[in-house]
Amino acid sequence: MKKLILMISFCIAVAHLYAQNIVSEPEIGDAESTVSQMPVVIIPEPVSLMKKTGTFTLPENVIIQALKSAELKQSITFLSDRIGTSTGKFVSVVNNATHPTIKLILNSQADPQLGNEGYKLNVNPTQIVITANKPAGIFWGAQSLIQLFPAEMESKELIDNRKWRLPCVDVVDYPKLGWRGLMFDVARHFFTKDEVKRFIDDMVRYKFNLLHLHLADDEGWRIEIKGLPKLTEVGAWSVKKVGTFGDFVPPTADEPRTYGGFYTQDDIKELVQYAQERFVNILPEIDVPGHSLAIIASYPELSCTPDAVNYKVRSGEKIMDWSRGAPPIALVDNTLCPANEKVYSFLDTVITQIAQLFPFDYIHMGGDEASHNFWEKNDQVKALMQRENLKTIPQVQAYFEKRVEQIVMAKGKKFMGWDEILDGGVSPTAAVMSWRGMKYGIQAANDKHNVVMSPTEFAYLDYMQADVVTEPRVYASLRLNKAYQFNPVPASVNAQYVIGGQANLWTEQIFNFRQVQYMLWPRAFAISESVWSPIEKKNWTNFVQRTEEHFKRLDLAETKYSPAIYDPMISVKRSPDKQLMIELTPEIDGLDIYYSFDNSTPDRFYPKYTAAIVPPKDASILRIITYKGKQPIGRLISIPVTDLQKRSR
Repeated sequence: MKKLILMISFCIAVAHLYAQNIVSEPEIGDAESTVSQMPVVIIPEPVSLMKKTGTFTLPENVIIQALKSAELKQSITFLSDRIGTSTGKFVSVVNNATHPTIKLILNSQADPQLGNEGYKLNVNPTQIVITANKPAGIFWGAQSLIQLFPAEMESKELIDNRKWRLPCVDVVDYPKLGWRGLMFDVARHFFTKDEVKRFIDDMVRYKFNLLHLHLADDEGWRIEIKGLPKLTEVGAWSVKKVGTFGDFVPPTADEPRTYGGFYTQDDIKELVQYAQERFVNILPEIDVPGHSLAIIASYPELSCTPDAVNYKVRSGEKIMDWSRGAPPIALVDNTLCPANEKVYSFLDTVITQIAQLFPFDYIHMGGDEASHNFWEKNDQVKALMQRENLKTIPQVQAYFEKRVEQIVMAKGKKFMGWDEILDGGVSPTAAVMSWRGMKYGIQAANDKHNVVMSPTEFAYLDYMQADVVTEPRVYASLRLNKAYQFNPVPASVNAQYVIGGQANLWTEQIFNFRQVQYMLWPRAFAISESVWSPIEKKNWTNFVQRTEEHFKRLDLAETKYSPAIYDPMISVKRSPDKQLMIELTPEIDGLDIYYSFDNSTPDRFYPKYTAAIVPPKDASILRIITYKGKQPIGRLISIPVTDLQKRSR
């Protein structure tokens, strides 16, 4: 009897242990359920995405099959590196396999729906398949695939004990525009070759395919030109200053001009190849006739102004008076002389080498914000106007632009400029990058110029993205919700001439690459969706949810970004009885705002903002923080009441 009892007890114990194992194992089933219920968070939003039942689990040995592996080298390398680094899985590549994990297929007969950059992505419980007409489509499909994996896929270190699951989906996707650009100003502050590569790596994650490099400005010349050594010996260097750009004290003669740098022609070739391997074109920009102080400091004979022999590359001191608006009044003559034949010989040398280094069809020659006050009083310019029957100074600039375009076209390239080139009349073949608003781009496209839309109100990523107390101060703001409203192809435009859209990152106030990232993300998410996704697929609430998920990915990728969407918008006004009224408006739903006036740090047990608040009579500082539920999520913002009073004026 005792033996029977012992045997029964033993069986119960074993059954209990077995049951425990079953209970612990449902993490797999629960995880599958969790994955299948998770929202798909691809940015930019695909044209079509159908979520199916079930999940795919990455096996220990990952086999990538690609019949045309040479053509798909970059996509294979990308997937192998990304999967292998964080998961530790063994990744092999074969031409043919019985049961491949990931199949990359180039269509033998083109699918007209997909074009050159579209793809189809199928994830089922046993296999992943990406198909496309061209290698670029496979590459963009691979970017979407990585976004389907858990956020830990972004880690640069091995993640142990992780089940790598993703939801089963069918995706059909292709871009709205062929030109999906980000402009990187490397002239105001120099960024190294490796930093430019990192910029490219970051942008292709979100399907940008055009890097606009702003290579020359008042603050620096950034590219080696053989036969013109002073451009890099003199023009690439300034005095290092830290603080607020534009307000620096003019450098003294004894301060070393060692801040800056430039790219050799071999550097440029390396960057072009690096970009091409990732299906990115590089658009070079040499900004003339204005923004040319680095050129003039190197070669003063290219100026209309004799005093140019004393000019130096700008280090951030004030050189323009903007009180009258644009174009500004120049305090020093930073323009090339349109009446000087040496200028056109100089530009011929520069453009010849630029055209040889950059295979992209277009060369951008600037044309913006050229000050005219020195031209107006110059005898050479007056003689040019008489000789060429030019009635106005804008026509003088138009004369300059047309001559520059002839040089560009002679090198087998297409000419592009900022929308000011329209002001005095422009060649029918000139392409326009519209920055002063949508109206100039609409006008140019309706006049049958190729146009890239890049308007300040939606696409200038150097603008402040939150309250001025949290950002480097510049002259305007651009919140994420405004950037998301960008529509590069409005109803009133001749759409066939809108070849693209892009965002611009000017770097006057950006001193290092971490700040570059902070200013780009997440606003570049909004721009990527504006230039890739169908307008009917855009949805602010859904976009915010996907953005928050991508914050986790950026954290793991060690990419800096702005948390400004969690900071309230702060506005002030005066009531009829002159009381100061402070309004706090969240940019996204689901946030609670708490505040204090008593110099202490608020949390969720402090007063909750519900309506405009009036500061107590003797209060000196307002502190604000936002919560999502019980968790603080926004930055602690502290604003002196005196500053708020100034805003009300």
